Amino acid sequence: MEKYRLQIWYSGRVQGVGFRYKARSVASGYDVSGSVRNLDDGRVHLVAIGEKSEVRAYTDKLAEVMADFIREVQEREDFGNFSAKGFEIEAC
Repeated sequence: MEKYRLQIWYSGRVQGVGFRYKARSVASGYDVSGSVRNLDDGRVHLVAIGEKSEVRAYTDKLAEVMADFIREVQEREDFGNFSAKGFEIEAC
């Protein structure tokens, strides 16, 4: 069964402010799986997989909670046979 995947690249003051930990914490309230990691260029990359409505609800809530730190957002969405369990913080 195909799943929805949303990748988001956040820029702004998104590193060193607990962004990844907040992303994982907020994810626990939604039926999503995926990962989040810091990038060398100062951005944060998030991947969320699940039903489209649930993924969008999750990312909307995260954007609301972290609004003071986010300056720009780039998104890419697709559908496929993606597999992930839980929500992980990946090492840089």
